[in-house]
Amino acid sequence: MEQKNRLRIALAIILLITLAMLTSFGRVLFARDVPRVSLAPPESSASSSKDASNQESALLRVEVTPQTVQEVVRTLDRVNSYYRELTVELFWSGGSSSTQVLVWADQGWSHSQQALPSGAVRHDLEGEGTRYAWYDGDEAYLSAPIPEETPVEADLSQRIPTYETVLALEPEQITAAGYEDRGGIPCVYVEYQGQALMGYRQRYWVSVNTGLLAAAETLSGEDVVYRMSAQPAQTPCPSGTSFALPGGESLHQAP
Repeated sequence: MEQKNRLRIALAIILLITLAMLTSFGRVLFARDVPRVSLAPPESSASSSKDASNQESALLRVEVTPQTVQEVVRTLDRVNSYYRELTVELFWSGGSSSTQVLVWADQGWSHSQQALPSGAVRHDLEGEGTRYAWYDGDEAYLSAPIPEETPVEADLSQRIPTYETVLALEPEQITAAGYEDRGGIPCVYVEYQGQALMGYRQRYWVSVNTGLLAAAETLSGEDVVYRMSAQPAQTPCPSGTSFALPGGESLHQAP
């Protein structure tokens, strides 16, 4: 019975993440032409000589509500070079599992390394329109073209949903929003629930510093069934990091 419950929860989470990504694809395709929101400083008398370092504090003073959170999220830009560590957890009646994920990203290339509950270590490498996958100890790898509509970030291979889903929501689907500190990371918080989620609620915390998804949760009622948490990102990606295939062929190297 416990094995069946575990399988049921895992399949439900995979379905939810897949639905979230499919919903986000259309929005990502058109988001490039959406004008950025200009966030005015809170005081009209503010000097125009303020440098760019004050832009973040101006953003933090903008009120975030279910009605405004989509516009605020649109102003966030993801860093394109970083390293960070994630923990992805699944919960079901009588048990749970945890997966550790290391992520390197640089200039459109990404490499995620997952330590699975089984003990196996999986690698996913993406860049220039191709996805590669293998396990520790493999000499060969699988490769496949990445569909053009796939978001730039390799979120699904990292076992995390894409927060661009928020941009495609109907306003009435958003039930809560605001600013929250999550694990020491200042974030924009949003919670939503829609018919496609089959009664589940989704929560996102998006870092205002990096534009990366800092945390996510899926809830059934008041029970958390999926949780992703991230350590603060190191930016840029460590110099000399090689995005290499198992045979040693380097496809990209961080400067």
